[in-house]
Amino acid sequence: MSRAALLVLADGRFPAGGHAHSGGAEAACKAGRIHDAATLEDFCRGRLHTAGLTAAALAAAAALGLDPAALDAAADARTPSPALRTAARRLGRQLLRAARATWPAAELESLAAAFPRGAHQPVVLGVTARAAGLGPLDAAHVAAYESVGGPATATVRLLGLDPFEASGVLARLAPELDAVAARAERAALRARSQGPEALPAASSPLLDISAEVHADWPVRLFAS
Repeated sequence: MSRAALLVLADGRFPAGGHAHSGGAEAACKAGRIHDAATLEDFCRGRLHTAGLTAAALAAAAALGLDPAALDAAADARTPSPALRTAARRLGRQLLRAARATWPAAELESLAAAFPRGAHQPVVLGVTARAAGLGPLDAAHVAAYESVGGPATATVRLLGLDPFEASGVLARLAPELDAVAARAERAALRARSQGPEALPAASSPLLDISAEVHADWPVRLFAS
């Protein structure tokens, strides 16, 4: 297992397309739900334990080698917002492009052939982690971190928030991130015998509603 590969995959400079997405932070900032470091922390905590947990479990299951098609269907079922489904597939397509160039593997080629328009990003993330020699807990950690790292970075751009304060938010959330990743890995291990139904389906209705509103904006800084 390569810890260096984990750092590459988790690096915000890895060309996976995440910089164009705010994880719901843009809509939350406009609505006033995020306006400083404290409210950013509240937003990120909620996202981590809902969308983050769900994504981390899907990624962990894919890293374990569960059927990507079944996991993609499970991701669809756990994403009621059409706008978020579109965003997840766009991100999955971009991540797969970067992964195929970085860690060439037959399983990545098979995924690309099966989903020419893109699979859900957490599923692609898990298959990528597997191709890079990483395990399910590694994949879960990356997914969980992305669920809060993206909004934190976006809020710096949206509000001019002090980057030091945004980094402090992520540091304070680190123990919860570890716990979410561990919970996701346990769920993925259960899913090997029980199927994708064993994976978490934590809901975040406000994120779903906000994503639909955001998708209709004529002008926006982020794609989602």
